[in-house]
Amino acid sequence: MFREMRRKNQLLPAEESISILEKASSGVLSLLGDEGYPYGVPLSYVYLEGRLLFHGATVGHKIDALRRCEKASFCVIDRDEVKPELRSTWYRSVIAFGKVSLLEGEEKRRALEAIGAKYSPQDPEGCRKEIEESFDHTAIICLEIEHLSGKAAKALV
Repeated sequence: MFREMRRKNQLLPAEESISILEKASSGVLSLLGDEGYPYGVPLSYVYLEGRLLFHGATVGHKIDALRRCEKASFCVIDRDEVKPELRSTWYRSVIAFGKVSLLEGEEKRRALEAIGAKYSPQDPEGCRKEIEESFDHTAIICLEIEHLSGKAAKALV
């Protein structure tokens, strides 16, 4: 269903791709937007148990797009170092493909707690309070990863 990488010698091992997802703080979620145009939106996220979790408003372009089509991709750039003397860049990136859905109930609460722990680990009580105050008007988008690939510049493999 998913294409194989053409330059297999630049393919990162799955564990390394997951490690990049675990440590990075943002990437671009791509959905099918209005009038069939691609919609790529930069977001912070959490990688948790084979899923990518994003938080946001309960209405808007992202929500409309995921209701229109559940297929999505998410790209993270781990390294992007221009090497002018080589007329190249040293890069590492990961792209995940899967289906998106909205989480509810305890799954949603668990996702919000994971996001709080990643982005504000020094203030768990503040995170709990904010979760309670914003729970009903916060959406959690879950991307269930079906295919994951990482790629690096030849010099970094």
